[in-house]
Amino acid sequence: MRFVRSLLRWIIALFFVVAGLNHFRTSELYLGMMPAWVPAPTIVNAIVGLAEMAGGLALLFAPTRRLAGWGLIVLLIAIFPANVHAALLGRMPGWDVSPLVLWLRLPLQAVFIAWVWWTAAMRTRADEPNWPRSSR
Repeated sequence: MRFVRSLLRWIIALFFVVAGLNHFRTSELYLGMMPAWVPAPTIVNAIVGLAEMAGGLALLFAPTRRLAGWGLIVLLIAIFPANVHAALLGRMPGWDVSPLVLWLRLPLQAVFIAWVWWTAAMRTRADEPNWPRSSR
């Protein structure tokens, strides 16, 4: 199970690094997803991109893993309104996707949150050398 957890951690870390880079490569996509009430969208886009890259990289190192995991969970929650906004618009700028796909992708946010939690934020026996033992 430790191997699976580690492999999934590497996969999600790569996902976040690539997603973060995409905030700079295809910023118009992300800017088009943002609700109008987001202040300074260009700056917010850059901050989110940098946070995704930093969080993804930090997942790979034990000393920063849990903090990165919780930070990415907060980030996933914070960007959820942009995903809802795209679904309500029925489009993602620059992408030819069905509005149904945009609605079906919303629950994936919960999958990503669970994935980050299980691979990085959740405490395990391996993380805690003095894990409390059962009194049985």
